[in-house]
Amino acid sequence: MSNETMRATWDADAAGWIETEADLDAVLAPVTTAVVQAADLASARRVLDVGCGTGALLEAAARRGAHEVVGVDIAEPMVAAAQARVPSATVLAADAQTADLGLLGAPFDRIVSRFGVMFFADPVAAFANLRSAAAPGARLAFACWREVEENPMFTLGTSVLTRRWDAELGDRPRSVPGAPGPVSMAEYARVRAVLVDAGWRDVAVRPLDYVHDHGYAGGDGVESRLAVILATATGRAARARLLPLLGEDGWAALLDEVRTELRRHRVDGVVRYPGACWLVTASNPA
Repeated sequence: MSNETMRATWDADAAGWIETEADLDAVLAPVTTAVVQAADLASARRVLDVGCGTGALLEAAARRGAHEVVGVDIAEPMVAAAQARVPSATVLAADAQTADLGLLGAPFDRIVSRFGVMFFADPVAAFANLRSAAAPGARLAFACWREVEENPMFTLGTSVLTRRWDAELGDRPRSVPGAPGPVSMAEYARVRAVLVDAGWRDVAVRPLDYVHDHGYAGGDGVESRLAVILATATGRAARARLLPLLGEDGWAALLDEVRTELRRHRVDGVVRYPGACWLVTASNPA
């Protein structure tokens, strides 16, 4: 089973993520650091970054001296952005679930991902395919989100848009539990089962709790958080549905409501909130 629906979604939404690359790299820096350390990228030779996005992990691997760095992402715009960011890397537009990763050359001794592995239509098949490209003893390290309730990332400020969408139109799509999406691997037991069924061993699933700090560049971080909200699939869809209804002035007023909500939730004058994910490691049997 391929991920054509997910490909179309990410192609459509990629522009927002590319525009907010600096914000996301800053607030997700603790996760990037944790994956780099868990994968021991300083000793890596060939690194594969799955769902590489705009290339944060690719850049980290290259800086740490990996001999060869390869990124795979399902969205062409993300691939272009990552390639521009890390010219020394090889970055390909491909579905890591079904692509023949053996064509990428010698087996990889590290496979990593920062929030790029939750979107597979068949995760067991996807992780088995990744393992087929791994050298014996290769290390897998990735981060995936825990539950929505643990992550204000999904709701803080966004709830203002979704409440208005529900009140005005009532046609907002709802996520299906277990379907490909940001929290499809939120359950500890599911993460372990997927990897074990895909043939990985020494599976460790550890909680990683950190803080998103949108005040990284100074100021209160309200505009940074707002930019991220509008870059998400929910934010972009809310704009597409509500702007024609509310008009430019009405949409601008709604965004001011979002800003007011964010200011109410500042911590010590800055938009900060907890992040909760799993830091997962495993090895390919020798």
